[in-house]
Amino acid sequence: MAHHDPIHLIAPRAGLAQLNERSRDIFRQIVESYLATGEPMGSRNISRLIATPLSPASVRNVMADLEQLGLIYAPHTSAGRLPTELGLRFFVDALMQVGDLSEAERHSIQGQLASVGQAQSVEAALDQALTRLSGLTRAAAVVLTPKSNARLKHIEFVRLEPEKALVILVGEDGQVENRVLVLPLGVPSSALTEAGNFLNARIRGRTLAEARLELETALGEARAELDQLTQKVISAGIANWSGGESEDRQLIVRGHANLLEDLHALEDLERVRLLFDDLETKRGVIDLLGRAETAEGVRIFIGSENKLFSLSGSSTIISPYRDAAGHIVGVLGVIGPTRLNYARVITTVDYAARIVSRLLGG
Repeated sequence: MAHHDPIHLIAPRAGLAQLNERSRDIFRQIVESYLATGEPMGSRNISRLIATPLSPASVRNVMADLEQLGLIYAPHTSAGRLPTELGLRFFVDALMQVGDLSEAERHSIQGQLASVGQAQSVEAALDQALTRLSGLTRAAAVVLTPKSNARLKHIEFVRLEPEKALVILVGEDGQVENRVLVLPLGVPSSALTEAGNFLNARIRGRTLAEARLELETALGEARAELDQLTQKVISAGIANWSGGESEDRQLIVRGHANLLEDLHALEDLERVRLLFDDLETKRGVIDLLGRAETAEGVRIFIGSENKLFSLSGSSTIISPYRDAAGHIVGVLGVIGPTRLNYARVITTVDYAARIVSRLLGG
């Protein structure tokens, strides 16, 4: 895979950029140990691992400086140090080499995601991409997608009550979606039939979003030929499709179980339980992911940068994907512990978003 387009991230504070090579080396050891094991690292171990030989006492002096800068902290039970959220952010922005995946890792990612292209529908492709993404990153994979992505095959109006009808939307992939439509007063059955015929002649093979734009234009041009009540039914149908933002989007989550691996303490378990809760009820998660829809490339939220209470001990790495017209239509990525293999996950999420965009012709 070619190296990334530039990833737009928050710039580290100027003071942090001044760290000398020795401090960076010690800091990197602490972060990489945490990402690999979750354990704090002490000065004795660091002094054995760093490139420039230093006594444990000198290492402790550097660690004190790093602590002063807010990059590392001492958990209460240990003499070792762990990175803070600011430290992880600095590591990801300033020290990590995103392109540093081995050839074998790239082939593995490509091989895992390549079969996604054989999926029959966009939904099936997204589902496969998520399952693979979750397996590759050992995190929960998420996608925020418009419900209106499926291409339409047929539409039907069925009267429920004098002022309500059921709109049945049948997709080319066989998916059926029902929506209740409030009808204008006095609509005869003939107007429902006429509205159905008008819409069916124009929607086939289009997504709801594409059909909506097309139909608004067509309705303007065909007003003379259509009965006024029929026009109202068609307008009500179009308005119904562009309805509430949140209803128009769905959140799909795969790989919850990965979040239960490697839990270090009861408070971790409680945090993950709350996160499961949020992912199930989708409360706030849609808003969080929606924030990435205006971004170019991969976005990374670490710890409290996630505005949701139960996500605050987690990291979210997400990337938008595009349709054939190049418009951003959704976001996919992973939610996991702050202890993620960031270099690998960022590359994997980026690649998955590209594959899904390619599937959609973007």
